Amino acid sequence: MSLRFGILCFPGVQQLDLTGPYEAFASASDTQVDLVWKTTEPVRSSTGLWLTPDVSFAEAPDFDVICVPGGGGVNPLLTDAETLDFVRSQAETARFVTSVCTGSLVLGQAGLLAGKRAATHWNAMDLLAAFGAIPTEERVVRDGKLITAGGVTSGIDFGLSVIAELMGKDEAETIQLSLEYAPAPPFDAGLPCRARPEIVAIARQRMAQSRKEREILLSPARRTPDH
Repeated sequence: MSLRFGILCFPGVQQLDLTGPYEAFASASDTQVDLVWKTTEPVRSSTGLWLTPDVSFAEAPDFDVICVPGGGGVNPLLTDAETLDFVRSQAETARFVTSVCTGSLVLGQAGLLAGKRAATHWNAMDLLAAFGAIPTEERVVRDGKLITAGGVTSGIDFGLSVIAELMGKDEAETIQLSLEYAPAPPFDAGLPCRARPEIVAIARQRMAQSRKEREILLSPARRTPDH
């Protein structure tokens, strides 16, 4: 029986958060990967790429793996009862409950991170504490059935890690080789501790508005009563 993966596909999703793990999941033997949202109408990613969900919340099966990507579109999800209820429902039966980048904030708002080690994008790491999570600055973090990944490009590492958990190291390494995933970035500026201070300042400024919105949404006065 095929392993079934469900990846949340919402307006404003960071497309590489979604397409990185999608490629790893879909490249594995005997898997089915569905993009899932409230409807199957096309949605536009944060950088303009159009994506088409495969199934709606109402039609979705119980996935073996549920994955929540991040992106600017995460902010509206933090107060979206329908989405949070769907994620909680899937989490009850999934073998792994997962996220990439700021998708972990959605898991937190759904009440799934309390007491758990979790990763997220470096610019949101401090926000995890609001959910009772243990912020963990690692590329991929597993705590029981919870697997969370750092920012954006870590989604590929995450996808391979999930495949290794479900299907073994050989399958994961075969996918890695098939994708020629052998990172050799042209610059060593992928983390604040490595980038020049002026670059960190520019990056923070570009993300400032979205960060400000999240701080407001996650303030004690705005948090949902149950979580």
